[in-house]
Amino acid sequence: MAGFSDYLEDAVLNHVFAGSAYTAPSTLYLALYTVAPTDTGGGTEVSGGSYARLAATFTVSGTDPTTATNAVAEFATATGSWGTVTSTGVFDALTSGNLLAYADLTTDKTVGSGDVFRFDAGDLDITLV
Repeated sequence: MAGFSDYLEDAVLNHVFAGSAYTAPSTLYLALYTVAPTDTGGGTEVSGGSYARLAATFTVSGTDPTTATNAVAEFATATGSWGTVTSTGVFDALTSGNLLAYADLTTDKTVGSGDVFRFDAGDLDITLV
């Protein structure tokens, strides 16, 4: 499952069709989940073991409305079990904030103490269809 959150859908529609200005966040943050979020948020974000959301940059390219991470996105080394990571989300804040987009991983990854979770450059794509 993948998609934009209700928050982002509402913000974009209001910006384009209702004239309500939406200011894009200056920094985007990747989050990891052991239970996937939905359009309304929720899910179970990883916690503990030195986990923290990770600042990430995206680049839009090509004629299709696609954006991808333009650098390696590597989380800190886990100092405890993070469980089985099943999904990722993009937020507008390091803590709390608004979920903007989310997706399930193609392969779940169990992260234990000493492991490093990473997305290679270009491996995290967001497409608007």
